[in-house]
Formats: sequence, structure tokens, C-alpha cells
Amino acid sequence: MIEWAVNGDTLHVTDADNAELTVNGADLAVDDSDVGIPRPIDETVAVTTDELRFPHAVVYAFSLGLDDQYELDPAGEPLTLSPGEYVVDIDTEIKTYLRFSGAVRIEKTDDYEEIVVSFPNRTRVILGVRCRHEFPAGTITVPDSPSAIAEAITHMAASQKTDTPDRSYPSLRGHPSLIEHGDSLEISDCIRSDTPDHGIELVVPPDYESLFVTAPLAYYLQATVRTTDDALGNRIGSRVDQPRLRLVDRAIERTLSPMPDLECDVERLLRKTFFLDCLVRNAGPHATTLSELSLLEALEIDAEALYDTSPQDRLAAYLDVPYAAIKHRLPDWHLSTYVAPEYDSVETIPFLLDRLSMIYTPKASTLEGQELVERSLEDFYRGGDSGRGRTERLDEAAATRASTGRVASVDIVKPDLRSGRTHGWLADGVPIDVFKSAPEAYHNRLEYLERESGSTSICVVLNDPEMAGEHDTVAEIYRRRAEEVTMNLTVEESLETAELARVFEDNHDVVHYIGHCETGGLCCPDGTLAASSLDRCNAQTFFLNACGSFYEGKHLIEKGSVAGAVTFTRVLNDHAVKVGSTFAKLLVHGFSIERAMGLARRRIMMGKDYAVVGDGTHSLTQGKHQPPTTATLEKLPDDKSDKRYLLSLDCYSTRATGSYYFPHTETNEYAYLCGNESTFRLTASELVTMLKETDASVIYDGDIYWSKELWPRFDQ
Repeated sequence: MIEWAVNGDTLHVTDADNAELTVNGADLAVDDSDVGIPRPIDETVAVTTDELRFPHAVVYAFSLGLDDQYELDPAGEPLTLSPGEYVVDIDTEIKTYLRFSGAVRIEKTDDYEEIVVSFPNRTRVILGVRCRHEFPAGTITVPDSPSAIAEAITHMAASQKTDTPDRSYPSLRGHPSLIEHGDSLEISDCIRSDTPDHGIELVVPPDYESLFVTAPLAYYLQATVRTTDDALGNRIGSRVDQPRLRLVDRAIERTLSPMPDLECDVERLLRKTFFLDCLVRNAGPHATTLSELSLLEALEIDAEALYDTSPQDRLAAYLDVPYAAIKHRLPDWHLSTYVAPEYDSVETIPFLLDRLSMIYTPKASTLEGQELVERSLEDFYRGGDSGRGRTERLDEAAATRASTGRVASVDIVKPDLRSGRTHGWLADGVPIDVFKSAPEAYHNRLEYLERESGSTSICVVLNDPEMAGEHDTVAEIYRRRAEEVTMNLTVEESLETAELARVFEDNHDVVHYIGHCETGGLCCPDGTLAASSLDRCNAQTFFLNACGSFYEGKHLIEKGSVAGAVTFTRVLNDHAVKVGSTFAKLLVHGFSIERAMGLARRRIMMGKDYAVVGDGTHSLTQGKHQPPTTATLEKLPDDKSDKRYLLSLDCYSTRATGSYYFPHTETNEYAYLCGNESTFRLTASELVTMLKETDASVIYDGDIYWSKELWPRFDQ
């Protein structure tokens, strides 16, 4: 699924997710190669040159045959290596490795925009790449039978590329096979042969609740799933209705709690196993100096021995580690999805496992009185607002919500949320604090991955002249981003219903609609456009920044979109401008729909009136190598020596669990697992260096900035 194209001295690489890599060389010569690289790669090509230039990235170099590892200094000092045989790991948007023999110098350009790999003479270099995401390997057909679903979940592990602790790297977990409904169980020979059997079994009651909840654990452990009514699952003689984890060869059995406590047992087991894999994997060829590694010594864990042992023996060692001993070091889990435990929901399981989401049974209750308003204000004030008093804000918010006019009403409920940074809802009801997904959204995402690669297409539609302020602001945000990446921007005004329908039916990656919405649909000069009337929606994502647009957004998902932002009720124009502009900035910089909206809506007092429909984990840059980062910047009280700042980095992704990030400070030596926050005290000059090096949104002085726009303020 990798495409190569050479244009002069430039090599263009594109993968199936439309991720792009551009490599520039001096007098570049490219030809085929049958030489391998001792790393998991999809394809290789040979390039001959004395210089290669890559986009800015974290870089490691390894001596083949030796244990030596080198890292390019984040402060900017070049890395010079004497003649030898090396593998260089360049963490670009498409994972890249270089293999060569000879001396090398690796450095960053003065503007921190490129990595330059130079050789004393023209050198033949093997360039290997690995696609970070991929399509499902096949399709499994299942009848309405718990035992059949158990077998299908067993075969989800066929997509994983390794059974070592390296499976904690997101790029080594492929997309599981799809599941579709049918009259009988059908699994291809290819999928069966690729399914590992490590002697690890999960035995659960024959009900969909238990099967769904345990599916993420089974998938990650590459376990065989059996139901308790299966005679093969009762060889040790346990209670036939009790869920349990079995290590067959070691005759070890761990009894699990029945539902609903099974959810807690699964969560703890998966979080512990995954976290310890992230640490133990550093004994392998992809070692990184993680800040969390010191925990292994405290736990008396021999990483080198565990890395090379069998999955069953490694799991047995993990089971002996008390959860209480590590829970304070665990990164926040990235995603939890609440799924109706029924046969119709089975088709969504592979998509959730691809994101390694926890799966819970959905429960919700009624919002009492002004609880929605109160919860919105709590988030707003946590965001640092220093404006009018709480009572005045509460009165204004209640008045705004009361004047709904012809806006479609939505009955909102309060979900019972478990652990997780992001929450999805695949069940009845419209809850707050989650993205309301649908099976169509996940299938639609696969269709967009199959589109031909090309520039990102964005269309901004202004159908209300009174909201021209948001229109001008978001259009400028998109224009600025178009100067940095390949992007086509179209701006439209006062579209009639037929014209607006064509916008949604055209192939756009984002449609940002600014206007009004009534019960009949999106408002146009000649009436309203109901999204349900479209033959097909080809807008990959959207933002319907209009009052009460929830149902229109829901219909756009059913008609072909992947995800979009909507509102539950009437919103104020000035609030719409704040949310719309912030959402646009985050979206085009690689943030997922849900995370972009989560940050944007905290800028207004009634942020919970905004929500996401469809697959909220989706982003426009599916192959983006670095999970989006948010920094919180505070100025510390002045001291006699220098101005100092407190910078906290929060880097995580709902689709790249197991990744790490390296804070680019002049003194930092460690990488951090995504989901764990890192905090630094910096001088003004150190802050400038870090902001230059870090591609992040920065919350500073009550607003959100982009790091490369903000650093000049502190460059004195």
C-alpha cells in the first residue's frame, strides 16, 4: 500500500492513509533494492546520494551488531558517527528507516524545519518505510450466536504483526478483520492461519455483555475466547458460569468477576499488561529512554528476560505485579466506548479494537434541573475564565437555552462514564460529554481511506451575513494552513438549497457551515436543506455551526460522512465565533474531531451545547506520526535572575496508543508515554527553543495559540 514517485531530486512516498513523506536528495539516484532492514517495514528502495533531507522529526541511530544507540540532540547539536554499519530511525509521518555503511552526520537546519543526513561521499542507502495504519485484512461472517462471536473475537488478533511487547507500538497492530452478519460462521483460511495460539484463553459467559467487555483484552493478549457453555473451556473444572483467564501450559487460572464488575477487572488487566509491555519493549531493538523505566527496577522486573520469553510466560509475570503498585504511574486510558450489548452492534467491534478502546455497557440517567448549565460552567471556569460572576453567567445561559424558537429539540441524558480521556456512545440516547457514533461512521472512514491521495479540500459556507466575523476568521485560519500543507480552500456565501446540497455531495474533506438551522434543515435564502434528502454525502468531516444542528449532523453520518461537530440547541453568535475558529485551527493541525471540539467548547460558558457525531477519533491526518500535543503555559513569579515559565505538555491520541513523545528542552533526556503529562520550568530562551521544536497548541493567558506563532513573543 506504499506508492513511490521520483521528481528530479525529490522522492515522494504516499501510504494507504494518504500520509505523505517528501525526501530531498543531492543528485538523487533511486532504484530497487532486495536488501532488508532489521526492523518491521513494508517496502524498501535504494537511494544513492551524499545528502538526504527529511521533515523535522525525532531521530535515533543504531550500530548494527552492537548495542550502541545514539540520539540527535534536541537542542540542535549535530550527531556525527564514525564509519560503521548503521540503522537510522526517523520518526516522520510515514515511519522511515535508513540502512547504510560508512560515516554520517545528522543535524537540524537552523530553522528547525528539516533533518539533514549527510555522507562524506556518495553513498548507497537502503530506505525502508512502514505504513502506520492499514485496511482490514478480511471479513468474518457471524450468526447471532455468542459462541460464534467468541470465535470471531479470537481471530481479531490475526492482524497483529508481532507477539513481543512491541505490539504496544500502534504501528505493529494492524486493523482487525471486519465482522458482518450472516447465517453461519465463515472465516477464511488466511485469517485462521494468521491467528496465533499462545495457550492464553479467556472463558466468559455466553452473553454479549461479557463478550464485548472482554474483547479488547482478548485482542491485545492474542487470547483464544471461549464461552462457558463450550466444553473445551471447562478443563480445569471451574464454575461453568464464571469468567476466567487461563494460561493453559502453566495450569494457571485467574478467576474474574461476573458482570458488571467484570468491566473493572478487564480494565485493570489490560491497562497493567499494556503499560508493562511499553516498558519491557525497551529491551528490544526499538529502545527509548522512557521516564517511566525506573519503575521496572522497583518492581524487580527483568525486561531483557521477559522481552524474549513466550507471551504466556510474560503474562504470568505481569499477573504477579499488584495493580496498586503501578496504578499511580499508568497513563490515562485514551478511549472508552459504550456499546449496546446486542447482535446488531457486533460489526463495530473491529473498529473499536483498532483504536484499542475499552468497551463498556451503556448506562445513563436524566439530567436534573439546570444540571447541564452547571456542568458547562464548571468546565468553562476550569478553563480560566475571569469574566463576570457565576450567577450572571448562569442566568444568561438559562435565558439563551430558553429562546429556542424553531430549533429542533434534543433530549439529552447524563451517561455513567468510566475511566478514559475520550468517550464514544454506540447505543440509544443522546448523552453529554461523549461523541454520538454510529456503525456507518466507521465503514465510511474506510471508504475515505480508499480515495486517491491528494490535497485536503475545505469548503467554508456563510449562509448568515450576521456571522461574517466567524466566516472571515476561520477562512483566514484555513488559508494560513494551506500555505504550509497541500490544501484547497473554497469560500461560498448565501448558497441556495440546491447549491448547498452540491457542496455536501462533492468530495470535500471539511465542510464548515456557518448559518442557522431550523426543524426543516439548514437555512438557505430559498428555504431549508434537510440532510436526509441528500442522495449521498461526500464530505468527510463537517462543522454545522448553527443552532440545533444535531439531527442534521446525524443524517450526514448516515449519508456518508465520518464525523462532524454539531450543536444541541440555540447558541450565541459570539460563542459560535470562538468555538468555530478554535475548532478550525485544531482540526487542520491533526487533532481528532472530538479532541478539537473538547478544547474549543471550553472557551465558552455553554460548551456542552456543542457535540460530535460519528467517529470522534477521526482526524484529517490519519497517518500523522506525532500524536497531537497541547501545552499549558504559565508565567512564574519573577525572581532576581530571570523570567521563568511553567510548561506542561499533554500528548495523546485516540488512535496511536503506545506512542511516546520527546519534549524538546535543552536539558531533558527522557521520552514520555503518550497520556502521561510532563512539566518543565523554563527560562525565556529555553521556552523559545521548546516552542520552536514542539508542534502544539498552547493554552496561554486565557486563549489558544499555535506554538510556532507564539514563540516570537518570548524571543528577547
